[in-house]
Amino acid sequence: MCTIEKIIDETPTVRTLIFSDQVLSKVLPGQFAMVWIPGVNELPMSVMITQENGKAAFTIRKRGESSTAMYNLSVGDYIGVRGPYGNHYDIKDGKLLLVGGGTGLVPLLRLITFCKPSHDITLLMGSQTKKEVFFEDLANKLLEKNKHQIIVVTEDGTYGKKGFVTDVLEELLDQNSFDAVYTCGPELMMYKTVNLARSNQIFVQASLERMMKCGVGICGSCCINEDLVCRDGTVFDGDHLMQNDEFGHHSRAKSGILEDV
Repeated sequence: MCTIEKIIDETPTVRTLIFSDQVLSKVLPGQFAMVWIPGVNELPMSVMITQENGKAAFTIRKRGESSTAMYNLSVGDYIGVRGPYGNHYDIKDGKLLLVGGGTGLVPLLRLITFCKPSHDITLLMGSQTKKEVFFEDLANKLLEKNKHQIIVVTEDGTYGKKGFVTDVLEELLDQNSFDAVYTCGPELMMYKTVNLARSNQIFVQASLERMMKCGVGICGSCCINEDLVCRDGTVFDGDHLMQNDEFGHHSRAKSGILEDV
């Protein structure tokens, strides 16, 4: 059990909850924890970086019943955490392209903290509108020792480039060469990102989100065909993902029934 020590309002719908946990403060980029909101539910969450030793955090967007309950927690409230679980991104040398949408930026910012100063990093940040853009200042701070470029994309054009993040991605891949692409965010965005990277013969990895109940490969709730996202992921290579006909097309509801992504 951990006590929420600080809350940062990132946007009108997104908050970061900070707490003390030595183990989770050191997780690898792409690993996750199971988070219990007492009396409500347990959720899988990527672990957000903090600027303090021994501290960890979760960045949550209020959406469904469980995420809204977590969003509404206050300083001094308790959450239960277990983990870390899952694998992590394989960080290649050279020129890296990171593609994130919404709270999918969380594991990508952690990935940046594991990069070397010699890495040349381009970060694509996608949001629906200007008021939902977050982590831009933090990303600039994390990348100050690297050659880097941060490109913000909003669907309505109220900030940065207008359109979908994958539209800008396509332009970047046409005009530049990259050694690896890493992505996390909405699955349709990741599906197109993986396709574009593979068509340009670039190593690509994506971190998937699925319904999870156990987090340790027992219950099968997070299956995506033969793979279990909690046990075999959450990070998958693009070549492996494109052999899975559920990726980019179907996920599963709490009941286990297939739904469109």
